[in-house]
Amino acid sequence: MVIQGGGMNGTAIENFACVIFNVSFMNCTWHAGRTASGDTQYFLYWKTSRKEDFTECQNYIKDNWGRHTGCRFQNVTIENKRAYFLVNGSRSGKNIQSYEKIIVLYKIEKLTPPLNVTVNCTEASHGCEIRWQPPRTSHVKKHNCFKYELVIENKSDPEKNIKTISKTEKSITVNSYIFESFSTEKRYSVKIRATDNGCLVSPSWGEWTAPIEFGKEKLTSTSSYPFFLIPMLAVSLMLFLCTVNSYLSRTSATVPQPRDLFRELSPTDFQVEHKNQLIKHETEEIITIIEEVT
Repeated sequence: MVIQGGGMNGTAIENFACVIFNVSFMNCTWHAGRTASGDTQYFLYWKTSRKEDFTECQNYIKDNWGRHTGCRFQNVTIENKRAYFLVNGSRSGKNIQSYEKIIVLYKIEKLTPPLNVTVNCTEASHGCEIRWQPPRTSHVKKHNCFKYELVIENKSDPEKNIKTISKTEKSITVNSYIFESFSTEKRYSVKIRATDNGCLVSPSWGEWTAPIEFGKEKLTSTSSYPFFLIPMLAVSLMLFLCTVNSYLSRTSATVPQPRDLFRELSPTDFQVEHKNQLIKHETEEIITIIEEVT
């Protein structure tokens, strides 16, 4: 229900909306009126009973020009309450058109994800039991006030970059589900969210749980190739080094040191060398003579 008070047309706020999240936090936002000037300032007041007095927002959301465009609330209780909102303001000392709205609080709640999600798979039965607890709220205690949506994804194909291969969606009203298409050689993920099941709960779907993975991912030839390649390269390198070492051991030999042809002979060395040459020459002559006599 929306009510606009007196004032210049087009100066009242537009697109007013509120949302309750994380059980007890609430944000309300709005846009400035289409004919409101830049110096227009807005003020929000609210109450949860007609008998109460309006209370002004204590934590405004502001735009780049310092103009109020929303309000943050804490410790909001929902129960069966209606909230009454009033937004008015001023422009250069002049009143602008006011805005009033009544909201049923439970209808604007964004439900938290379901809690304590667990998956228990048994290979013998080829099935998995998925269990969870209802989302947290400040006003609903009965488990049957919620219904749930489950999305189960098969994540076992690495060639598709772990994208969804098959998807199963279920909407159920209990706190457990048996997944019967389970394969021990595949990997899966499941996420869950909740909504109203005929109680004072928001009719909109709540937040998803973080994906919970389960099952076993089978290695393919593509994924296992690097693990086999490294040992094979190491063995090949060792065999090559052993072959080279054996070849060098068989072919290597001691190389004699070359005579230093450039070393100068001392006078004494020269005389000894000359004497040896003479003795050698005389011996050759003796042998030759003996051969001739014979």
